[in-house]
Amino acid sequence: MQKFRSNGKLLITGEYVVLDGALALALPTKYGQSLEVETLNEEIIHWIAYDHLGKIWFEHRFQIKKIIGKIQKTENSTLRESQEIEDVSSRLFQVLAQAHLLNPEILENGKGYKVETRLDFPNTWGLGSSSTLLNNIAQWFKTDAFLLLEKTFGGSGYDIAAAQNNHAFTYQIGKNNRSVLTAVFNPVFKENLFFVHLNRKQNSRASITHYKQQPKEFLQETVAKISVLTSRFISCESLEEFNLLIEIHETLISKIVNTPKIKSELFPDYPGAIKSLGGWGGDFILVTGGEKEQAYFRKKGFDTIISYSNMIL
Repeated sequence: MQKFRSNGKLLITGEYVVLDGALALALPTKYGQSLEVETLNEEIIHWIAYDHLGKIWFEHRFQIKKIIGKIQKTENSTLRESQEIEDVSSRLFQVLAQAHLLNPEILENGKGYKVETRLDFPNTWGLGSSSTLLNNIAQWFKTDAFLLLEKTFGGSGYDIAAAQNNHAFTYQIGKNNRSVLTAVFNPVFKENLFFVHLNRKQNSRASITHYKQQPKEFLQETVAKISVLTSRFISCESLEEFNLLIEIHETLISKIVNTPKIKSELFPDYPGAIKSLGGWGGDFILVTGGEKEQAYFRKKGFDTIISYSNMIL
């Protein structure tokens, strides 16, 4: 049996502008996803996906064809909601087909496979259920996960870097390369940092559209400012300065995506700092404060609150 595991991700700085070359700070999470592979004599891929509670949420059998880039699906599939069957199986089909094109040896040896995946977290958390899966499949196929990402889901790739690293790192996209460098990010005030899950779906299309319409000069100026802020986040030694850096970062991104800051929109009376992570308005937010401040969010109905030390590797 082969076993693989990948870390989840959180982008602390540089959301949106990381795609245009901004220096971003990313942190891998203790939550991730594993993948186990057993060899079968029948030429199929029997895929079983378990959620964080150990329950099967997706099961499908793929018939392997010894034709480059061709994997045919069978009728045998189960999923919680029938509407999602085609979506999940089709996306997985796409990833497997592209992985096969990158390395045909895995599926052209006359064998089949039983594959089991296990998530450590609810897939609604936004910690990288897709990126951890993609990186695990790339490991199984012994191919480049960044290239597999490019040929399937697309994106900046920082989530793949998080899947592969057990430490904080800076991430930056150049014209013909990417830079992934270890960052020493261990704030002395980390006991005053925690994450709150907003538990709401967020359509960021309007924000992305507005972002893409920004004048080149304004975009370049914002990218440069965010890059400087990222370095400041890493070197910051006090909670007061960290709060200020969050406020500046939120203001810059708010302008460029034409979206209100999450603190202004939902928590205007909160005394500490609040920072959106990833796509604005959904998934987790980073918050500064202690136990008393956590109670503020619980009173408002936000029950998924995770301390920095319990979230970050």
